[in-house]
Amino acid sequence: MTTIVDAPWFYWAVGVAVGLPVCLVTLTELHNALLRRDSVLARPVHLVRNYILPLGALLILLVQGMQISGETTPVRIVATVFGFVVLVLLLSGLNATLFQGAPEGTWRKRIPSIFLDVARFVLIALGVGLIFAYIWGANVGGLFAALGVSSIVLGLALQNSVGQIISGLLVLFEQPFQLGDWLETPSGSGKVVEVNWRATHIDTGGGMLIMPNSVLAAASFTNFSRPPSTHSLSVDTVFAVDDPPDDVIRMLNRVAAMLPQLRAGSAPGSVHLGAVRYSTSIPLASPADDYSAKTQFLRWVWYASRRAGLHLDEAEDEFETSERLQTSLRIIAPTLRLNRAEQEALLPYARLARYGTGEYLQYAGDVPRRMIFIVNGCVSLVAAASDGVHIPIRTLEAGDFLGQTALTREPVPASAFALDEVTVLLIKRDHIEELTARKPVLLQDFGHAIEERRASVQRALAAAGE
Repeated sequence: MTTIVDAPWFYWAVGVAVGLPVCLVTLTELHNALLRRDSVLARPVHLVRNYILPLGALLILLVQGMQISGETTPVRIVATVFGFVVLVLLLSGLNATLFQGAPEGTWRKRIPSIFLDVARFVLIALGVGLIFAYIWGANVGGLFAALGVSSIVLGLALQNSVGQIISGLLVLFEQPFQLGDWLETPSGSGKVVEVNWRATHIDTGGGMLIMPNSVLAAASFTNFSRPPSTHSLSVDTVFAVDDPPDDVIRMLNRVAAMLPQLRAGSAPGSVHLGAVRYSTSIPLASPADDYSAKTQFLRWVWYASRRAGLHLDEAEDEFETSERLQTSLRIIAPTLRLNRAEQEALLPYARLARYGTGEYLQYAGDVPRRMIFIVNGCVSLVAAASDGVHIPIRTLEAGDFLGQTALTREPVPASAFALDEVTVLLIKRDHIEELTARKPVLLQDFGHAIEERRASVQRALAAAGE
């Protein structure tokens, strides 16, 4: 007599009854752990737990437990669904393990999406073919042969177009540039704003340049953004042959160091190219700053060269005339309490200078050697916070002054830069000391100004939470 233990379905049924709950609990805990770690493997485990495991258990029960033939339609339907889910798991698992978790900079991370799409299509075609061949008994060999012949014919007909696409895909795979990089190509230069399987879109500043990837693959181009933090702008200038080269180089470096586009932690450099030519190398964070940095540098050099007595483009500066000096002294006379005779006496010791918009007249922490009196234009007085942000204190206009701590040999508490073109009168410390020695009230005025500026800086920093 045959017992139930000897039945062919018994062990299969017991295995499913015990194994299915254990595997479901195990996979549930594993899935929750992967979710907490935000792992890319959570989705494949979810597919196994919710679909593959139950379908596999059902298929075992139908074929082994209930002894239903695999040729019946219900079994084939369950097997087909199981095969499709396994195919989805295969695609999801390969994508998660090979590409989603790939480290930055590796070939797996750089591979173009179209390659992945083609690979998925091939796997799906093979999977569907195997399902129909082994489960439904379909003859898929003829279909694959027909597809192969059709592909050859289509490839021969479109070999030029396909060749261009493949060349472009190879460029994408190598990735010699990324979004945001600056390229110089035979057709133009600009910033890469879009890259797809067919073309690269470059913003030239005057329009959008659409470069087929096949053209880039066959041509040479320069990537100004690779390697990072190496881009520099070179600006050439011309000075008079009698200008001392060392003085010119110091002035050029000083102006370049003030540029807001200068890359953090870098320093500009200038060289004498011989005769009257000089070249200044300005490190920048991005080629996008080239135009603004060059125009601002050349504008500031125009003002700085005249203040330094140098001759940019071999030109003479005829701004400082006796009439302008007298007019300027009359403007600042109330500030210095000067009468007509004292103005005439101070005339030989005063100098006129001009600053361009954005140029700094003084930096916080510097010990001035002269006083600066504003004749025309506006100057912003600012304090620097710990994070480098400028905190406005006040705006100085005609008749105001800077550098009053030249009398006490103390650092100035605030920086000052020109809001527009500013004309100033410069008087050295010695002559200011002579004036204050004759005018004790003037010394008191400067003392009050020093204390008032220091208090203003402290109030501004306190208001900013410094």
